[in-house]
Amino acid sequence: MSPPPTALPAPPSDARPIDASERLALLDVLRGFALCGVFVSNVTMWFSGRAYMTRPQMEAAMASATWLDTTLMYSTGILVSGKFITIFSFLFGLGFSVQMLRAEARGAAIAPLYMRRLCVMLLIGCAHLFGLWLGDILTTYATLGFALLLFRKRADKTLLIWATVLVFAVPLAMAGIPKLIPLLTGGGGESAADAAKAAMERSNQARTEVMEAFSHGTYLEMVRVNARYYFGQFIQGLLPVLFALLGRFLLGFMAGRRRLFHDAPQHLDFFRTLFKWSLLFGAIASAANFAVGYMMRQKMIDPQAPWLIAMMPVRQLNELGLASVYVSGLVLLFQRETWQRRLMVLAPVGRMALTNYLSQTVISLFVYYGFGLGLMGKTSPAVTLGLTLAIFCVQVAFSHWWLARFRFGPAEWVWRSLTYGKAQPMRQPAAPAVAAITAS
Repeated sequence: MSPPPTALPAPPSDARPIDASERLALLDVLRGFALCGVFVSNVTMWFSGRAYMTRPQMEAAMASATWLDTTLMYSTGILVSGKFITIFSFLFGLGFSVQMLRAEARGAAIAPLYMRRLCVMLLIGCAHLFGLWLGDILTTYATLGFALLLFRKRADKTLLIWATVLVFAVPLAMAGIPKLIPLLTGGGGESAADAAKAAMERSNQARTEVMEAFSHGTYLEMVRVNARYYFGQFIQGLLPVLFALLGRFLLGFMAGRRRLFHDAPQHLDFFRTLFKWSLLFGAIASAANFAVGYMMRQKMIDPQAPWLIAMMPVRQLNELGLASVYVSGLVLLFQRETWQRRLMVLAPVGRMALTNYLSQTVISLFVYYGFGLGLMGKTSPAVTLGLTLAIFCVQVAFSHWWLARFRFGPAEWVWRSLTYGKAQPMRQPAAPAVAAITAS
């Protein structure tokens, strides 16, 4: 059963937060689905301590892992890592298009309100980044969000070209140029290998320090090491990621402007085609990444080999391809009444995405870090995944309970109140007495 097309209601002339009745349920479902995948990725890679292991430690963990743990580690890398943050980035760009359409409908300029939203988001992100966790994405999204204003009047063809260049070409160039400079200047060969070895040693030393501080340190020690690692090691690999994220923003912005999700039943042929081709290219790219990764683990390929930079576009294709499979698949399932009822369980989580994202960090710190339960490095992949999904289920239940009583999640209320310069009404309005009598 296909639901009727959902039109964007014309908002009043004054700027205000979007009402629940104006939200598109499909986008909330997609956002909740993406949040679950981001949580799994963050915990299995970062909060569990895996990202801070040295290569020998990782090899030892793989050698002693059970078949179930080995399967889960590979499956998470293939099916989860990078895919759900891609969906989240796409939805961020799509959200910008929705805001722009609403602003145009009331004849208002989008830039002032949008920039206030980003500034508040940046403040929340900075508190999250330096007070809790270095993997914060809010500061990145807020910073890149300003760049979307430069593209709001560009044609779709221009957006697609820019997105392709930003996702595939720019990260490849940024990764390749540092490797080519020594060769072009005559400083290649042994000196380049020595530099790579020294960089690896510094990275391993920094990871060991971080693992120790996060596993056994106090909160203040965690904050200190968190900031030092962010500015010392983490930020070095962030720049290519920023360009790829902006490219994903543009894809989402273009999809929102074309109303692909607002009028999904009218674009089912597009989503079916997208599903088929994304599955094909995503599977090919996944197989290539898996094969190269396996050969590196078996020491058949040198991890520092210069030609491996050519795998970067393949990884991007893998992430975009599988993310597109997930999104288009969910859109198609959402058109069926039975599946729509099942998927709607994720909508409240998507409506409270900021609150749930921040609370995931707080809960994970308590579970895995030394000033909490101290489980970092002590849980198997199976236990880690099971615990993560259990926590997410609690978040689903809490989101349903909260939104039955309040209009926004706690963090969303703060965000909106600061954006609009006044406290927003929090509680859900009471049902009219006439409606209650009629219902009875």
